[in-house]
Amino acid sequence: MHLIQVDSVQRWMEDLKLMTDCECMCILQSKPISIEKDEQNELILSSQYSTCDSLQLLLKRAWIISTELTRIAQKLEKNRWQRVHSMTVRVNCHVHSMINEYNTFTRSSSEEMHQLEKLLIGKCSEFTAFTERCLQTEDEEILKSMKSCVNETLTTVAQYFGQLIELVLTQEAQNLLRQIELSGSVYVTESAISSLFSLAQEGAHLCRIIAKEGGVVALFKICRQDFFRCLYPQTLRTLASICCVEEGMHQLEKVDGILCLADILTDTSHSEATHAEAAAVIAQITSPHLTFTQHLSSFLENMEEIVTALVKLCQEASSGEVFLLASAALANITFFDTMACEILLQLNAVKILLAACSDKHIVDTPYSRDQVRNFSASCS
Repeated sequence: MHLIQVDSVQRWMEDLKLMTDCECMCILQSKPISIEKDEQNELILSSQYSTCDSLQLLLKRAWIISTELTRIAQKLEKNRWQRVHSMTVRVNCHVHSMINEYNTFTRSSSEEMHQLEKLLIGKCSEFTAFTERCLQTEDEEILKSMKSCVNETLTTVAQYFGQLIELVLTQEAQNLLRQIELSGSVYVTESAISSLFSLAQEGAHLCRIIAKEGGVVALFKICRQDFFRCLYPQTLRTLASICCVEEGMHQLEKVDGILCLADILTDTSHSEATHAEAAAVIAQITSPHLTFTQHLSSFLENMEEIVTALVKLCQEASSGEVFLLASAALANITFFDTMACEILLQLNAVKILLAACSDKHIVDTPYSRDQVRNFSASCS
């Protein structure tokens, strides 16, 4: 699972807290001291973490569990039973912690989720007891016969864990999208979009979940309401992230997303930031690295307006970031369809982009120069 790149020492310091909690839980055998104590801890956690923070904590805990399960399989292959057992105990503790933490900040768990939690906790306890029995014998033949059962239990634990995480993330995506669709508050909507963007940054699998639950539809609905104009840049940035997967692209086509992007790019009343983020979505959906973009028939219908607006954005860009997004979109479009090159030649786009290269404040990175080279090569 993808995590935000940070300094390795900082990552270690963050993970250390989780591991320390884990060791404490081992001593306490994952049992609460008292009901009153649990309620107090719940209040502390609720006040410390926002929903976004809690989701990040959940994802970190899930990443640790996933890593530990992989390592258990490796140690099991080498018959290192002592390590297998100790790691199994840690996984058991992490699973309890993850479930307790999630239930602390959510009050809307479904019956299906509760059932999966019980199945996972039960199987983890069985797994721990099983590996402990393996430590009590030194007979190679008995251990060999037990190994297949341990492997089967490990597979089941991984399966239940995967299903639970999938269900949790789906529920969180649904909650955020419900806020976006039902809220009439700019503040609430902005907060929900920000959390949705954070989820999308965790990788393609999260983007598929968001798209499947109607994320692209909900975000384009925001982009069609003047009331939320101040949220357009943030909304478009989130759309660019989600549209890296095929499910996102299909949803974009269904809601006439290309037409909406063309309207935004050609509307001079929008801010440069909004135009730049719209260009970023265009760059994403026309990326030559994606194999599922060629079905975008609506893009061809709006190509002239989009290309003209992007050339203007390059010409009037006030920063290197804006120029990079617009030029990247233009470069990708030239790979997307050859008809674009004819339009670009008529607009003297090559001359405009090459002239921009003389301004070091606008073309300020190798990435920008690379986009200009790709663009020029495609149109020549």
